[in-house]
Amino acid sequence: MSPNQRLMVAVVLSIVFFSAYTAIFPPEPMAPQESNTTKNELHVKSQKNTPSVEKLTGHDIPASEKIASQDSTILTTLKSGEFILKLDTLGRIASKELLDERFRDSDDLHAQVIPNKGAKPLFIRFADEALNQEAAKTPYTASIKEATVSDKPVEVTLTQKLSNLTVTKKLTFYKDGHYDASIKLSKDVRYFVYVGHRPEVSKKLMAAAGVLVYTGDNVAHIIQDGDAEARETFSDVLVASTFDQYTASMFYNLKKDTTVIVDGDSSQNPVLYFDAIGSATFKGYIGPKEYKTLKAIDPVLTNAIEFGWFTFAAKPLFAVLLWLHDHIGNWGWAIIALTALVRLILYPLTYKGMISMQKMKQIAPKIKELQKKYKGDPQRLNAATMELYKKHGANPLGGCLPMLLQIPVFFAMYRVFLNAVELQGAPWILWVHDLSRMDHTFVLPILMGASMFLQQRMTPANFTDPMQEKVMKFLPVIFTFFFVTFPSGLVLYWFINNLFSILQQYIVNKQFENAKDLEKHIEKKQNKDKK
Repeated sequence: MSPNQRLMVAVVLSIVFFSAYTAIFPPEPMAPQESNTTKNELHVKSQKNTPSVEKLTGHDIPASEKIASQDSTILTTLKSGEFILKLDTLGRIASKELLDERFRDSDDLHAQVIPNKGAKPLFIRFADEALNQEAAKTPYTASIKEATVSDKPVEVTLTQKLSNLTVTKKLTFYKDGHYDASIKLSKDVRYFVYVGHRPEVSKKLMAAAGVLVYTGDNVAHIIQDGDAEARETFSDVLVASTFDQYTASMFYNLKKDTTVIVDGDSSQNPVLYFDAIGSATFKGYIGPKEYKTLKAIDPVLTNAIEFGWFTFAAKPLFAVLLWLHDHIGNWGWAIIALTALVRLILYPLTYKGMISMQKMKQIAPKIKELQKKYKGDPQRLNAATMELYKKHGANPLGGCLPMLLQIPVFFAMYRVFLNAVELQGAPWILWVHDLSRMDHTFVLPILMGASMFLQQRMTPANFTDPMQEKVMKFLPVIFTFFFVTFPSGLVLYWFINNLFSILQQYIVNKQFENAKDLEKHIEKKQNKDKK
């Protein structure tokens, strides 16, 4: 393949990779594994107690909760400036309404983080089936009925008195959305505490939703909806979270030897809970996955913000974006500043790539001569071509390198704009009111396509195949089509990136024009001197 053909293939493969792989085959989650707990150890633990947990596979919600939910009523209502939280007679967090205007459902109502279906946070299921049935019919009582959560946290005690067992849940709620939980039983019996069904506040195309278990070995095990084919167990769990695009319900600060279990329901969606005997203390959080909020509560919670396979690049880029926003105050201008910073870092490589493309343009006629001269001898043609490249300091792949380097940056930025709740409802200027959503006026995608077209016109073309040249001319149209539905923040990033490329290409083109003029001037002077 010729250098131009290789370039063409690289561009086409980039488009195919993005459209086909990301849209049709979203990133597969890391296969969850048993962390620090062998199958034999788990089997022994199960034999010591009761094997009733084995009956759970394929459940949608525990039968006891389903039965009792029909008669459950609200015990306690807690209000703050950010949320309204309710506890019910099953000892669960029954609902949490977000008052932030960014989170509204299709009926323009405040979003409910805890969905009606599925298990709810803090629900307890006992391993003993008889005890479980009794608990389903025995309501909890609460120490308070209503309270306002302000700078001072609110403590609520829930009590359930069974015939041979008393369950006490002491819960302390804070205005930032987290809570402390202490569960005490009058005697040691085995039970399971649910994190709750994943939120359903928002889930756009290609945004992950399901369960995340972050363990002490710094691995985030992600099980997305539809992928929970078999039970998985974990120990040394730092964060156990159910999540959608922007919100999460999570447990953290669990004891190191706590066994966290991910089961699958009848639709193979993950169900998350932990195994306990006797007393248990831990912390929880329900709300938006805002980086600063989570970090202020406990830095470990920031690991619940996942960016998919490109987390290695997305996380540092997001950290820089946050820092820029802190100093600029507007997410749109922060994106532009980040784009400028990325371009500055990549400048040496992109500059070399542009220089190489200019040199390739200069020697293109000589390559055509060699192709004619060694038409029937590919080995000699290849040797002569390589010698020509070496003589003029040209690299046929030099122009591809900057483009290839930008692909992981592009994907990382895409994951940031897709998953960062901070960009939800964040305006830029004029018509751009939400950088997390597509530009419904189509102005940004059109500007991006126009800038790409201008950049293409300014970039040296070394096409030897007319059909290849025609296909390349349609790339701006193809990219515009793809970018129409992308978040405005991502389109803004690529548009500004194109503007920087145009400026850099203009500088390089001018340098070569000046070099040519100087060369002609010297040649003219030499001819005069000869005369």
